[in-house]
Parts: sequence; C-alpha cells; structure tokens
Amino acid sequence: MSSTTTPATSGRAAVPGPGGPGGQPAAAPRVVRQRRRRPGLIALSVALIAAGGLSGALLFTASGQRTAVLVVARDVPVGAAITDADLAPASLALDPAVKAVPVTKKAGMVGQRAAVALETGSLLSPGQVTSESLVKASEQLVGVALKPSQLPASRLAPGQKVLIVSTPDPAQATGGGKPGDVAGAPKTLAATVVAVGQPAPATGVVVVDVAVPAADGPTLAARVATGAVALILAPQEGS
Repeated sequence: MSSTTTPATSGRAAVPGPGGPGGQPAAAPRVVRQRRRRPGLIALSVALIAAGGLSGALLFTASGQRTAVLVVARDVPVGAAITDADLAPASLALDPAVKAVPVTKKAGMVGQRAAVALETGSLLSPGQVTSESLVKASEQLVGVALKPSQLPASRLAPGQKVLIVSTPDPAQATGGGKPGDVAGAPKTLAATVVAVGQPAPATGVVVVDVAVPAADGPTLAARVATGAVALILAPQEGS
C-alpha cells in the first residue's frame, strides 16, 4: 500500500511578488522636474527693483532740499520801516513757483517799508516791501498831539487815511445862534498816517505824524497848537 508524502511547509511568511498585492503592477515613482530659470527675466526683475529704489532716492533728495529764506519775526504795520529785529531766517522746502527773499538779502530789506501788513510767521516775498516813503515830494509831515478823547479807540497804523477835523470853541462859532450851535460844517483836512507815538504816561496824549499837502501844512500846525483838532478815520476804499 502506497502512502502520499506531503511536503512540510516552512514557518516563514510568503513574500509577495514584485507586482504588489493582488498581483497588480507597482506604479512608477514620479520624477520631479526642476523649473528652468530664465536669466533674462531675472535680470529684468533686478533692473526694475534698482530703478524703483533710485527713483525713491531721487524723490527723497528733491523733497529734502531746503532753502534759507526770510520770515516775519513780528507784526509790521503797512508803511512802517522794517528793522533787523522784524526779520528772522528759516530753512524751508519751497516749490520753485514760490517767490521768497533769501537770507543773503536781509541787509537790503532792513530800512524799507512794508507795502502790506506783515504778520508774524509769514514768509517774506519781494512784493511785500517798498522803498517809497509815505510822505510824497509834494507833502509835508506834521505832528498832531491828541488826547484820548480826540482820536478813535481803534489802533492807528501807518498808511491809514484819516481826516483832521477842526473843533473851534462853540462860543466863537455860533454866529449869533444858541450856545453850542456851530455855524456850518466843521473844516476837515485829509491826511495819511505816517507814524504813531506812544501815549504819554501821565496824560495819555499821543503824537500822530501825518502827511498833508504842502500848502496845508502850516495851517494844520497852527490848528494843532490851539489843541482844537480831532482825528477821525476816513472812509475806506471799497466800503
């Protein structure tokens, strides 16, 4: 009687074939392709970055350019002479269209007169000063002493147009009427304020220098000597 011999199996686990589990073929590994760098694009990028940096540097340099100019250190009324203390130096970045007076021309500005009212902190321009005097060749300068009751409370400034009004004694000008009735309209004389003095400590009297036509200078001086005058502001142009 013949017997069938069964081969003994080993204890090692079976190793799958190269096709993987289930006998499927294994996927091929992906190949990572490296991007090819274009030297032309790199050079262009570098050039653009450099150009942007250069433009920014030029803009910063242009905006940082400053000019030494003159500014008004304190208020100067129109017509008043400009002194050294009225002007101060300043370093500003200005647009080329702005007209300013350089610091180097300060000596030429001192002694000239303000053509307009100069305000503290404002930039001084050539058109704001003039070499012309408020007293013309055909005029005379007369000092008028006035009490506080003989002039306006508003501050007077050089260049203002005023009227010098005669204030005679009513008893001498009634013309036979009632006391206090002044006959006719009071006499007035147009004048221009040139300078205003400081009030006297005791009396408050202020001396105002005015320019009047040369023919009227002596007459005004005689009126001022009597003290029978008053000063009022003339109507302003455009009002």
